[in-house]
Amino acid sequence: MSTSLPIQRIAADVCVAPQLSPAAMAEAAAAGFRSVINNRPDFEHGPDQPTNAAIEAAALAAGLQYAHLPVAGGYQSPDEIARFAELIAAMPHPLLCFCRSGARSTRLYAAAVQAS
Repeated sequence: MSTSLPIQRIAADVCVAPQLSPAAMAEAAAAGFRSVINNRPDFEHGPDQPTNAAIEAAALAAGLQYAHLPVAGGYQSPDEIARFAELIAAMPHPLLCFCRSGARSTRLYAAAVQAS
């Protein structure tokens, strides 16, 4: 998968990234991703952060499946981890997950894999 997006591969068909813009959705689709999961709550760090609605609209327009599972940076509940496991099992891969830095999505993925 060749792309200029700031992605990190964490599994054979799963990558994570820091905050992505709506414009990045077309690039993600062009890079071969089939689904995107946004783990960042809207306005977590102020009004300059792109909204989930804007990113979702761009993802759908690019032909990607999209899910929003906003979770706190410091703690992900067992219910959130279970929901993330459901999403990664159900959504087409390759899968791109993002949050503020990529760390929260990485932790969610590790916890979901361990729980399943």
